[in-house]
Amino acid sequence: MTLRTKRIHEAPAKGDGTRVLVDRLWPRGVSKEKARLDAWVRGVAPSNELRKWFAHDPAKWQEFRKRYFKELDANAEAVEEVRALVAKGTATLLFAAKDEEHNNAVALREYLETR
Repeated sequence: MTLRTKRIHEAPAKGDGTRVLVDRLWPRGVSKEKARLDAWVRGVAPSNELRKWFAHDPAKWQEFRKRYFKELDANAEAVEEVRALVAKGTATLLFAAKDEEHNNAVALREYLETR
């Protein structure tokens, strides 16, 4: 399994493999045709409360990861849905956040690779 992360606003590439959107909300300015998704797994996204609390503040990153991992532990069905999608080889977890280092897709990739 090779997992990548990528902003959904970037053009799809052959090397993306299975493209999975892992945000709760549909990204602004992206058509479904342009996104070329294989799946949209909303259930694996952080809760609205956690997402709003984090607000993409890098100072909250470590605490966000802890809280998000706890949510993922409690949401085994959605996590298994993503695992099944990405188990086939190369996969790209797509996100809309502008911060490419501190977002739920990066945290989810870490979670999937370590647990």
